[in-house]
Amino acid sequence: MLRQTLESLAGQRFPSDEFEVIVADDGSSDDTAEMVRSFSGRLRLRYCFQEDQGYRVATARNAGARLASSPVLAFVDSGTLTGPDFVHAHLAAHAAGPGQRAVVGYCYGYRPLDEMSWLTTALTELKPAQVVQRYGEDPSFADFRHSEFASAGHDLGRLAAPWFLFWTVNCSVPADIFWEVGGFDENYRSWGGEDTELGYRLFRRGVPFAASRDAWTIELPHKRHLNANFQSVGRNGRYFLKKHGEPMAEIAFGAFKDRTPGRIESDCAALASLTRDAADLEVSAEIEKATQDIPAGATVAIFGCGGVLPPSLPPCIVMDFDARLLARALDDGRHTGHHAIGLRTPLRTGSVDMVIITSRLSGLWDLWGERLLAEARRIGHQVRGPFDRG
Repeated sequence: MLRQTLESLAGQRFPSDEFEVIVADDGSSDDTAEMVRSFSGRLRLRYCFQEDQGYRVATARNAGARLASSPVLAFVDSGTLTGPDFVHAHLAAHAAGPGQRAVVGYCYGYRPLDEMSWLTTALTELKPAQVVQRYGEDPSFADFRHSEFASAGHDLGRLAAPWFLFWTVNCSVPADIFWEVGGFDENYRSWGGEDTELGYRLFRRGVPFAASRDAWTIELPHKRHLNANFQSVGRNGRYFLKKHGEPMAEIAFGAFKDRTPGRIESDCAALASLTRDAADLEVSAEIEKATQDIPAGATVAIFGCGGVLPPSLPPCIVMDFDARLLARALDDGRHTGHHAIGLRTPLRTGSVDMVIITSRLSGLWDLWGERLLAEARRIGHQVRGPFDRG
């Protein structure tokens, strides 16, 4: 598979002496190094090897990136065939400006849940460009992310969570920004999520995302361990949440845990809509009423606190999905807080006496009501709130 990837890179229409190829080897035990060296006369090639200490793809990619001298880093997986204009199209996407950006390339045939043996046959008979020409509009050949691309008209700036589409099957980023945000997180030691987590940090840094259909690749069909992969990405989703502890991280954690990653964009869009719609919704009187009969010394957590808390409220744990309003609520220093929706909080099971869910969350009760209640009941002995579907 790697040989085919290198063959496709050697077939670029972009001058081979103007881009470099770095193979990062995560502890292979076959003749990978010898095979890579066989391309040294056709590509500006460098090879780095790290000892096999388990799955360390993030570490391997960082080691490869450290060898790069070019201003743009493009990532592909072993077994990904690059189109003949892959390099040119990625560079063109970065040059489209203004400013720097992260680029997500299209990957035909990347359909991990589908049986793709027909593509293996097609690639033995046709060159990659011919396969794309013949099957490019066939839904069974489309990128797994195609619906998200299409919904935005391939303008990722219109998406609420473009970071989730940043997959190393085909992506690129300026090298200086890559290192500014820390590269891949090397704490990822099992399959899945290290690329989207990098995308999230780029997003939080304010880096715009762009899609390129011209910078296409084809994913070679191969055996996948789907159940093990889903379990792994679920564990990594928990790490993602612990690391970032923000509303989008709560959404991603739930999607990975429930094996519904396709919901991340729609749920993040719903969160953005809620944040706009509830910007002026104050629930101070509601909180005061809900806490007026609590015993002295009781511990209270509030989901959806808003920016104004009643003066009579004893010190408690407050949360809101709007970081600006949460900061205002915490301004007097009397309360502790978390930037969170309440779908999954950092609080321990049974750690508070009462959880209050305010009407700031009622607009999305149909979407998240059951999960909010489940989390409130996990951390609190008593739960109060509107629980309506208005």
